Amino acid sequence: MAETVVLRSTFGKYLTISVIVVVVACLVALGVQGEVAVAVRFVAPLVTLGYLVWLVYWAPAVEVSDGGVRLVNVFRTIDLPWPAIERIDTKYALTLFTTYGRFVAWAAPSAGRHRFISTPREDARGLPESFFIAGTLGQGDLPNTESGDAAAVVRSRWESLRDGGHLDSGLLDDTIRPVAWNPVKIATTAVLVAASLTSLLAFSGR
Repeated sequence: MAETVVLRSTFGKYLTISVIVVVVACLVALGVQGEVAVAVRFVAPLVTLGYLVWLVYWAPAVEVSDGGVRLVNVFRTIDLPWPAIERIDTKYALTLFTTYGRFVAWAAPSAGRHRFISTPREDARGLPESFFIAGTLGQGDLPNTESGDAAAVVRSRWESLRDGGHLDSGLLDDTIRPVAWNPVKIATTAVLVAASLTSLLAFSGR
């Protein structure tokens, strides 16, 4: 049994860390200044900013296991068993076309506008065979890109299971709904945004 691989945006991690450092620095500065009214007014918005950046750029992930692919997006999680996956695309982001529909991975955006470039196989050693379409490689498939690296992991595991015959007998339940919303994230976002607006409006005239 292969290990579960969890992929997150490297850019998202750096951005989140940078924003949280700025937020903490601002909160410390407010505390040092001793301006109670200013501190009360901006604490909630600063905390909300840090949370939203984490929610959008750090929390999303692509989890690849023997059981299938899990896409952890901003407010919902999609669990896709391997037999359900029909096609993998990286035009704008890692996108899985499945029996249940089309699903985009928030954690694996493409490097830029999609175009097909002539890439010899010797210049892309190690990539799964399914990466190549008519001898070309999509820009979103390129190594060292968020979508390309995620697609490589997904396709490699898919091909391994296919070649081992593990997908041939895969039976799918059409009544299964692979999408689950995250009420905790939704509620937390709503509370923080409401608190921020209330704080800013309540102290705007002071």
